[in-house]
Amino acid sequence: MHFLDQAKIFVKSGDGGPGAVSFRREKYIEYGGPDGGNGGKGGDIVFEAVAGLNTLIDFRYTQHFKARRGTPGAGRDRTGAGGDDLVIQVPIGTQILADDEERSLLADLTREGERIVFLRGGDGGRGNASYKSSTNRAPRQHGPGWPGEEMWVWLRLKLLADAGLVGLPNAGKSTFINAVTNARAKVGAYAFTTTRPQLGVVSHKGHEFVVADIPGLIEGAAEGAGIGDRFLGHIERCRVLLHLVDANDEDVATSYRIVRDELEAYGAGLTDKPVIVALNKVDTLDDELIAALSAELEAESGHPVMALSGVSGAGVEAVLDKLLEAISPERRAAKDEDAEEGGDWSPL
Repeated sequence: MHFLDQAKIFVKSGDGGPGAVSFRREKYIEYGGPDGGNGGKGGDIVFEAVAGLNTLIDFRYTQHFKARRGTPGAGRDRTGAGGDDLVIQVPIGTQILADDEERSLLADLTREGERIVFLRGGDGGRGNASYKSSTNRAPRQHGPGWPGEEMWVWLRLKLLADAGLVGLPNAGKSTFINAVTNARAKVGAYAFTTTRPQLGVVSHKGHEFVVADIPGLIEGAAEGAGIGDRFLGHIERCRVLLHLVDANDEDVATSYRIVRDELEAYGAGLTDKPVIVALNKVDTLDDELIAALSAELEAESGHPVMALSGVSGAGVEAVLDKLLEAISPERRAAKDEDAEEGGDWSPL
């Protein structure tokens, strides 16, 4: 399945049905009077976040969504049936943005089963029975029904993960996520083997958390170099970042600084998140060189540096311990908050 995290669609709620013009005509009943019923309400446009979806690819092929209109009223004071609501299912983490220059945020669906009535259907028109008065005994006017609402919107998917992997291309992010989860991220000896975000679930010491791997960043990504920095939106919701630096780089401090500068240029508070710095691919180095590179990287980052190898597994358990330590307090707080609201907490 192809990954698509942005889509533009047209949505329109249903029009209200027209009211009826009818008069009661029954044998032996004189002066029957008006009995035209009101029209039915148009269907609403409803967005629902559902589990099992992780891409917006379906909206590439279907871009127009229109709810059913209400049916007309009828005689004998019968109100028309309301139009069926149109429920649009989207992945958890989908944002609905206005189609304007600012891309204003209209809705953010972050929980499984969350539903919002985005556009309300038009009300049905009045039948002639509702126009009857002491001075208008046989009204023939009726309401045509109110039109529904319509607009173009952008859907943007921001994956929900507990931890995000960042680093230069070929820093070993895909190898790491393959080693600790059941993900099958592509691994290759060339830059940008990862071209789309990848999610994996880590099971560690009786706990589970979600890790997101995104394409690597290069210098100038904020200006569009490489794949750009648009995929950074998928780690905006992460509680902690794992910054991997390739131990085989010529200057590990420069490698670290390039990525941090791109995160700062992107904004959205990414540089304010807790970060774990790790020197990756240390299986090819001796202890003395690992210590020297770690000291150099620690001096640049201001954080303790962990050494690991996604290939051999060295140091991976310690890194997972640190990730779990950083994630757990906020996960407990989120769980307690959901319990107070009566909802079911989910790692997603």
